[in-house]
Amino acid sequence: MNLTGNTILITGGGSGIGRGLAEALHALGNQVVIAGRRKLALDETTAANPGMKSLTLDIENPAAIRSFAAQVAADFPALNVLINNAGIMRPEKLLAQQDDLADAEATVATNLLGPIRLTAALLPLLRKQPHSTIVNVSSGLAFLPLALTPTYCATKAAIHSYTQSLRYQLKTTTTEVLELVPP
Repeated sequence: MNLTGNTILITGGGSGIGRGLAEALHALGNQVVIAGRRKLALDETTAANPGMKSLTLDIENPAAIRSFAAQVAADFPALNVLINNAGIMRPEKLLAQQDDLADAEATVATNLLGPIRLTAALLPLLRKQPHSTIVNVSSGLAFLPLALTPTYCATKAAIHSYTQSLRYQLKTTTTEVLELVPP
């Protein structure tokens, strides 16, 4: 991946690793667009980084992802880097788990289905660029799970596997697929 001259979308870009990536890549002169659910976090990040853009996105909502992708394509037609970073980590007590599994389902929707859906929705735009990159953020916990957060660890293992398959399927294209594995 070239580190300059890009139009980059980073989910979960208002805080944590996403914000760190957004600020570092913005400082290199890239057009950076951050996305997330929390408008206040997005606004604080863009205010601290003049020229950075933001869009709200509920990564759990399939319909929101489709309309978001259409908006990105219209507003940022040169988008050539997607960084799927948004994620949630919630502790789970499996022996006392609620019947509705709301935390587990939200974790799967955010950490696994969200990146898969967003990648599918933006892949046609990315493929139009002379060179593009998809970066999926997994976790070291995909390989050495933390027992307190079983669904989080499982989704990160799934994102690792998905990234490998995506890389294989796109190997003959101009779209590069990378994985960032924070410890």
